[in-house]
Amino acid sequence: MSSEKIILGIDPGTTIMGFGLIKVVNKKMELIVLDELILKKYDDHYIKLKLIFERTIQLIETYHPDEIAIEAPFFGKNVQSMLKLGRAQGVAMAAGLSREVPITEYSPKKIKMAITGNGNASKEQVAKMLQNLLKIKELPTNLDATDGLAAAVCHFYNSGKITSGKNYTGWTAFVKQNGNRVKE
Repeated sequence: MSSEKIILGIDPGTTIMGFGLIKVVNKKMELIVLDELILKKYDDHYIKLKLIFERTIQLIETYHPDEIAIEAPFFGKNVQSMLKLGRAQGVAMAAGLSREVPITEYSPKKIKMAITGNGNASKEQVAKMLQNLLKIKELPTNLDATDGLAAAVCHFYNSGKITSGKNYTGWTAFVKQNGNRVKE
């Protein structure tokens, strides 16, 4: 009996949102799509968030992923950048949760470790490894797309394992796991 699963991986960003979808059939991966949403041309941050939400919904309705893997924002020195990244991640997660698609988030280090064996690998190293794994003919110019794809592949590699990534199956699960972040 064959098992089939589609995983959507997202690298959230307010300049470029990278994403990739893989299909897993009997524990073998194949690439469905690798692309990015370019947001540089929009000045209004709220328009960018709306577009991230809409594109994520469109991906869900087009490809019907069984699960979503999303890269968690890393801790940086620029608080404003972190806030914007967190919002981008939040609207992508909200889109998935609104369609009841389970979501798991992974740290950038965990994703890099899963793909290359090195948690400090460069974007280029991750992209090259994915190119070999999934037989991608040509890598995109921006590596945000391969970062999104890397989240999906990381999730595949971690399927069935207990991970430190956070899982949300819907709003109720999110509220239970984040009681300290929810105001009544």
